[in-house]
Amino acid sequence: MNQPSDPVELSRMARRVVELRLEHRDLDLAIERLQVDIANDELAIKRMKKRKLQLKDQISWLENALIPDEPA
Repeated sequence: MNQPSDPVELSRMARRVVELRLEHRDLDLAIERLQVDIANDELAIKRMKKRKLQLKDQISWLENALIPDEPA
């Protein structure tokens, strides 16, 4: 994957990774709280877990984009 050469773009991507990690962590905590409650909403939990997986994929993609390409 080609790393962007624009420092502004690199900074934006790094900030986005931090934002996504925070959202991922917050979802994890919310899922834990919902699962403890006996009268929990299974559909809400499934949606949160799906969103959490999407965030993980976005974080991985952005982190890979931030890694500089090494010459072969």
